[in-house]
Amino acid sequence: MKSASRDGAPLLEVDDVVVDYRRGRSTFRALKGVSMTIGAGECVGLVGESGSGKSTLGKAVLGLAEVTSGTIRFAGQDITHLKGAARRRLAADLQVVFQDPYGSLDPTMTVGQILAEPLTATGTSRADARATVAEMLDHVRLPADTVTRYPSEFSGGQRQRVAIARALVRRPRLIVCDEPVSALDLTTQAAVIDLFIDIQRETGVSYLFVSHDLGVVRRICHRVSVMYQGECVETGPNETVTRNPEHPYTQRLLLASPVADPVRQAERRRSWLQLRAPAASPVA
Repeated sequence: MKSASRDGAPLLEVDDVVVDYRRGRSTFRALKGVSMTIGAGECVGLVGESGSGKSTLGKAVLGLAEVTSGTIRFAGQDITHLKGAARRRLAADLQVVFQDPYGSLDPTMTVGQILAEPLTATGTSRADARATVAEMLDHVRLPADTVTRYPSEFSGGQRQRVAIARALVRRPRLIVCDEPVSALDLTTQAAVIDLFIDIQRETGVSYLFVSHDLGVVRRICHRVSVMYQGECVETGPNETVTRNPEHPYTQRLLLASPVADPVRQAERRRSWLQLRAPAASPVA
C-alpha cells in the first residue's frame, strides 16, 4: 500500500496545529500543536477518549473548526484558512462520513436524490449522475433499487453505507471518518469496517479514521496517532501502537478494550486500575 502521493509528498500534512475555542470570556485550547501526515492510499487512525481533541482535528481538516495557528496542507496546497468557493472546490477531493448516518441524510429525499445532488449541483448531467450513483451503490454493496427508497426505510448499517456512497460519489482522495461505526452494533460494525477496507483497496482513497476504540483502528488502519488532552502522545505503526504501546495513556486505552477470556479480562482490569493510580499518570 502506498504511503505518499505521486510526487513523494504526503497527501495531507498537519503541522503544529492549534485550535482554541471561546467560552464566554475564557479560551479553551482543544488542540495544542498537533502534527501528522497521511499518504495516498493510507488509513491513519486518530484515537482517544471523549474530549481528547481527535474530532476537533478532523473538523480543522474539513474547515469546520477555525485554526488558531499552524498549517494544514492538502496535496501541497495550504488549506488552513480556505473559505467560500475555494473550500467548496476542495470538496471534490476531501469528503466526510459522520457518526450518525440518519442525522447526515435528508429524510425528505430518496437515496438516489441524496447521492446525485453533489454531482448535479456541480454541473454533472443527470445521465452521468445516475451512472455514478449506480456505481457507488455497487461499491457499498447495496441493491440498485435503493435509489427509490428513503433513509427511514433502512437499518443503521444500511444508512451508513448510503452515507459512505455519498462521500464517494465525487471520487475524493481523502475521507475523514468521524466515529463512523460507533453508533452501530458489533456485528454491523465489523461489516462496515470490512466495507471501508474493500473500498480503499478498490479506489485507493485515503482515510483519516477517528475513533475512541483501539480495537476498531487495529482492524483498518496502517498507522495510529493517539490523542490525549489536545496533544498527540504516541504515533506509530498499527501493530506497535495497538498491541505494544509505550505511552501510559495508550496502555490504558488498550487495557480498557474487553477480551472474551474471563481470566485475561480480570488481569486487564487489575492492570488498568494500577495505571489509573496518580503515580502512573500519563501527564509528564
